[in-house]
Amino acid sequence: MSSDLALMPAHELVKLYKRKKASPVEATKAALARTERFNPVLNVFQHLDAEGALKAAKASERRWNKGSPAGPVDGVPVTLKDVLQTKGMPTLYGSRANDPAGPWTYDCPSAARLRESGAVFLGKTTSPEYGWKGVTDSPLFGITRNPWDIHKTPGGSSGGAAAATAVGIGNLSLGSDGAGSIRIPSAFTGLVGLKATFGRVAAYPASAMGTLSHVGPMTRNVRDAALLMNVVGRPDPRDPYSLVPGGESDDFAKGIDKGVKGLRIAYSRTLGFVRPDEIDPEVAASVDKAAKTLKKLGATVVEVEPTVTVDPRDIINVLWQAGASTLVNKFAAEKRALMDPGLLKSVAIGARHSTERYILVAQARDTLAAAFGEFMDGYDLLISPTMPMPALDVLRNAAHGGDGTDIAWTPFTFFFNLTRNPAATVPCGLTKAGLPIGLQIVGKYYAEALILRAAQAFEDATSIGLPPMATT
Repeated sequence: MSSDLALMPAHELVKLYKRKKASPVEATKAALARTERFNPVLNVFQHLDAEGALKAAKASERRWNKGSPAGPVDGVPVTLKDVLQTKGMPTLYGSRANDPAGPWTYDCPSAARLRESGAVFLGKTTSPEYGWKGVTDSPLFGITRNPWDIHKTPGGSSGGAAAATAVGIGNLSLGSDGAGSIRIPSAFTGLVGLKATFGRVAAYPASAMGTLSHVGPMTRNVRDAALLMNVVGRPDPRDPYSLVPGGESDDFAKGIDKGVKGLRIAYSRTLGFVRPDEIDPEVAASVDKAAKTLKKLGATVVEVEPTVTVDPRDIINVLWQAGASTLVNKFAAEKRALMDPGLLKSVAIGARHSTERYILVAQARDTLAAAFGEFMDGYDLLISPTMPMPALDVLRNAAHGGDGTDIAWTPFTFFFNLTRNPAATVPCGLTKAGLPIGLQIVGKYYAEALILRAAQAFEDATSIGLPPMATT
């Protein structure tokens, strides 16, 4: 039973707690056993708190025995990305420039909502330094590896969260996403990942990347993503951008089993700007097949490309590089000397962007978002590849021979950080080499419940299973 608990969907796990067929202590011990087994190979934790997790699990068990759970994820083992401030645990942003002594005196909004709900915090998962690139390694903790192939990266910047969740180290995980950092690693490791509408999940302290940055769920199935959103998708007074309840649905699982029949779905192979030769043929074929699956399930799928009149690559690079420069240049020279040379190169580029250029790309961003909003007026959802390629080899900072300073090698993900639309990834196939491929499902503002409904229908019709190492 204990091995099964580690891989059990969180929504099923809490049902077992309610019926007293399993306990939070058993589930936590199962997660810690998997940590002991897989972490030496995958390197998923920046900080592991086994003692604190067991203490929290025992408290949860007492609440369940009294029939008074604190919330919908009481007793569920959870991991949190290193960039999410967590009381009593170091938040180092993957950087040697930060002092592990803290003090660590408060929870960010998403951690606070999880703690209020009784979740068991296993620890903080690895990230590249300040989430600066779409793979996961750093001078602080080294290389995090992909459980589907340990010679590949799990992606980034929420790579530790992805690798951990894929092998059952935690039934739920939280990541963050400023240009795809939830969806990239979720696609590379066969997970469900959701970047909600900007403001749906409150964030504090504010990211140096401003309104590009989001917090959201990374899970092994769609229902768990909805469950986690129901916990963290709430406002917080510390976030001036956080939304009050009352979008399309306050219950992100509402209508999740209604299927896609009658929905009008745009299928975009390139988002109007990605060159076809940048897309791996196996990825293209798998996403084509996914579009046909949704059509068989009753959706009207229309092959169409949005019109893109401004260069989204230039926009994302200027915003990211300038944000990184503003962040890192606050550190003293001796601290900057400890940082990832690739991050420092990006910072140097960002320092050269003029104020005028920054304002012009911010205006271009608004133009892009308005045009995409008009395009989506004719559709319920849009689908595309999540990533144009499967997982890269470890120690590569980017695809196409890039050094990571140009983050536009993730075009299908960063586009929706610019527009602020909700976007999820679900696994849709495997390459011949056995690496996962992701299908991205995008909605209008506040349409998370509809995205999850379509994702659930697709998940019910398809499955790639778990990484072989997770089941042996």
